[in-house]
Amino acid sequence: MKVHHEKHHQAYVNGLNVAEEKFEQALKDKDVISQIALQPALKFNGGGHINHSLFWANLAPKKEGGGEPPNGELLSAIKKEFDSLENFISKFNTLTAAVQGSGWGWLGYNKTTKRVEIVTLPNQDPLTTHVPLLGIDVWEHAYYLQYKNARPDYLKAVWEVVNWKTVAARFENAK
Repeated sequence: MKVHHEKHHQAYVNGLNVAEEKFEQALKDKDVISQIALQPALKFNGGGHINHSLFWANLAPKKEGGGEPPNGELLSAIKKEFDSLENFISKFNTLTAAVQGSGWGWLGYNKTTKRVEIVTLPNQDPLTTHVPLLGIDVWEHAYYLQYKNARPDYLKAVWEVVNWKTVAARFENAK
């Protein structure tokens, strides 16, 4: 994860900074064509930064509570939708492992339905349809050094370091 943070996440931050500078200049120049042309770079790099910032807060070493199951209202919401935490994890892993290429698996809060839902997204697309509660990166850069190309093994193991306290705090704020 150190390489993931220092190299990959930093690359998104750097790319976002460059895209924002160019976009700011395009605004000053009233260059609408350039503003439109910069949208993919803003989405990719901005999404990469947002997603990874959420991702790091989702994780904690075991000695700091990583992997301790959720409780309270968050657990109740998960059980309401998936019957149990184990069923949620199983469904999340199945859907997220099936992301073609690179992307993210999310547990999000749908403000309209007032329910927690699993959403998968490609690339670095940020979760904008729900309040992001928990995001798991399934780009190979998230797991290749330890798990090679075995995404399902990574998804099985990541739950041992999920920081459910952070997820629960996001859930409370979302409601």
